[in-house]
Amino acid sequence: MSEHTQQGAARTIQMKPLPVRLSEDVRAQLDILAQLNDRSATEEIRLAIEAWIERSKSDPAIQQRAESARAEIERAATTQRNAIAAIFDAPAGAPKEKRSLASTPAASARTAKPTES
Repeated sequence: MSEHTQQGAARTIQMKPLPVRLSEDVRAQLDILAQLNDRSATEEIRLAIEAWIERSKSDPAIQQRAESARAEIERAATTQRNAIAAIFDAPAGAPKEKRSLASTPAASARTAKPTES
């Protein structure tokens, strides 16, 4: 699928295609409304979706679900931050240990003196 770019007054908006399946009757009505409004069917759909999104923003049920989703995102982010900290951060008060190349097993094997028999 291709993406379209639309130049706005202050910014460029990336447009992504969204296939929508409509019954023949609904499509015919949409086409008539688009003609009467001197717009494309795509523009009519875009405007309808934008209006629906605006109405949804003030719907208390949707606001409540959005808060629940936001809280769940925060819980998941906290869990991930804690996991990363457990892996990469030293415990409080413990100095971070740095291993020199000489202390690695491969370096030890290279520098070990051969044993005499």
